[in-house]
This record gives sequence, structure tokens and C-alpha cells, in this order.
Amino acid sequence: MCLNQLTEELALGFLYSEGVIDTIDNIASISYNERLFAVMIDLAPGLSVEKCESLRSVTSGCGKCFTYINPLKHDKFLALSYDKKFTLSNIMQSMKDFEGRSEIYKTVGGVHSVLFQHDEFSVFNEDIGRHNCFDKITGVLLRNNKMTLVGNAILFVSGRVSSEIITKVIRMGTPVLVSRSTPTSAAVNLAREYNVTLLGYVRKDSGYVYSGAERLILK
Repeated sequence: MCLNQLTEELALGFLYSEGVIDTIDNIASISYNERLFAVMIDLAPGLSVEKCESLRSVTSGCGKCFTYINPLKHDKFLALSYDKKFTLSNIMQSMKDFEGRSEIYKTVGGVHSVLFQHDEFSVFNEDIGRHNCFDKITGVLLRNNKMTLVGNAILFVSGRVSSEIITKVIRMGTPVLVSRSTPTSAAVNLAREYNVTLLGYVRKDSGYVYSGAERLILK
């Protein structure tokens, strides 16, 4: 269930988030079949999806969510360093700008939005599901060879932060996630374990820091 835009990027980002691919070079071919509403992908020679792996994503919206990271994929999900610092006042101002940016939401509602913000390259996306937005942004970064920027970027999201969302952030390698809503307890636990700076309920001039305060410059 998604908006019919950036469909190939959605598939690429999903495969990356699931640990199936690591770079765009892992893709031999990709095309969108409009009749089937499906993205057709051939992996590069030598790559395959193991039979024991499931690519079915269970979302929190269905009443189920992942509260852990698959032990078989631990090498794909690394704790983030605290090398980069971020100024809290800049984060708060960026959140104010982000909140009024969704044209689809202002027109008809029914969508979430996510912003990947970096001084050199930023990506904004709107979709029915938050997880789709994250995957599409990852796909855009892969296609534009911008994954090297993730360690110095910030992600902003309009909705609640579930553990599934945090796993995508960890896999992407972006150190700061800022939400207008609240995180689940499982999301907070994962954020603390993997050194993600997680801010929630950020509205106007207030919010909560749930993890990773060491990365913030308070001014």
C-alpha cells in the first residue's frame, strides 16, 4: 500500500533495509511493470536471497512489529559513532520548516512525510506509510550515489516511531531521527542500543530527547 511514485526507489530501499543489497552495484537490472504494479529486479551475479530469509515486512499498523534485529543480519546493523555533533536550535527550526512542507497532506490528508536533510543533498518524500517514505529515500540515495552522506545527516518524520522505523534508520546509518509524534518503548530501546539520537514529540519550541543526547549541542 503506497503512492504510485518512486516505485523503483521503494523496492531498492526495501532491499537495502532488509540487508539483501549493500550498494546499487548489487542490482543487475530493475524495471517497473505498470500492469502488475510491481518492480522487477535481478540481483547481480553471485547474489541471491537465502531461502531462510523472509522479505515479508510485518508493520506495527497491523498490530505486529519487530522488536529486535535478526541475529543473522547483525553485520548489516552497526552502532553509530558520536563523532558528529548537531545543534539543537537548528534541529528545532528545521522541524518547524518540515511540518508545513507536505502539499499532499495539506490538500487531502492521509499521508506521512519524511525528510533526509544534509547540507549537500536533501530528500523529501510523502507516502501513505512512514516505512515507505524511509525506503524511498534510501532508494534515492542509492541511485544518486549519496549513501556516503548518511553519517552527517538528520531524518525528520511526521508520525510515530516504531521499532521497524528505527531499524531502517540504523541500517541507513543516519545518527539523528526527529519525530513530531512519540516513539514506542521498543524503538527507544533499539535507539539506545545502536546510539541513535532520538527526539520525539517535537512541536513548536519543545520536545523530548529519548536517546543519544551526547550528540546534541544545546544552544
